[in-house]
Amino acid sequence: MKLSVCYIVLNGERIIEKSISSVYEIADEIIVVDSFSTDKTEEICTGFPKVKFIRKKFHGFGCQKNYTLSEASGEWILFLDSDEVPDKTAVNAIKEVLTTSSPAYNVYEIHFNNILLKKTIKYGGWGNVWRERFFRKGHGKYSDDLVHECFITQDKKGKLPGNIDHYTYKSIAHHIEKINNYTQLMAEKKVLNGKSVSLFKIIFSPFYDFMKTYFFKLGFLDGVAGFYISITGAFYTFLKYIKINEIYKFK
Repeated sequence: MKLSVCYIVLNGERIIEKSISSVYEIADEIIVVDSFSTDKTEEICTGFPKVKFIRKKFHGFGCQKNYTLSEASGEWILFLDSDEVPDKTAVNAIKEVLTTSSPAYNVYEIHFNNILLKKTIKYGGWGNVWRERFFRKGHGKYSDDLVHECFITQDKKGKLPGNIDHYTYKSIAHHIEKINNYTQLMAEKKVLNGKSVSLFKIIFSPFYDFMKTYFFKLGFLDGVAGFYISITGAFYTFLKYIKINEIYKFK
């Protein structure tokens, strides 16, 4: 059965070559929808003959992913981000499904190894993460959300052997930049849905999120990386709520 590997990307030169190389053997086509990257993303991607490179203005993660699905011709879809690399076990498991006449499931979740500060994170909510990344076309789509889109399916999900290694951020500066971008999109999404936020929530939610991640979810067991995740998670919450307040107040 034919496999389409799909990406949406913006300035993904850091890991995308490694990601495409990891699945190139099993892919029949690779669809890359690019939001007008300014780095070497296009040069890297078009160096692979199987890649179909499409430029499209970004209107939100959910919409961009659903557009990418519409461009895929394969019976099966493997959807990856540019900083995600399936390991050999996962690639072999995908290959086995593709060569099976009647696979047990139409939607498969794959376990994530989230790597931050050169460390695979095991706690704080980052360790036991499974996501629906391999599925038969027509058996799921993404919610049309600006950010934090979810995969929507009516099918029972299987779990695929292996892992996807997720090389989260190249540096602390890169992480902070991403937090700023994502919180802006998240705030806009909430305000579009008619959400406002109280002063109580702005003040106390970040503190609660830190306590939850660092203590209740055992983030402290990941050492400095665990503390960093807990602090930046609280900062994310604070920025999101203060931006909701700003947008709601001046819209």
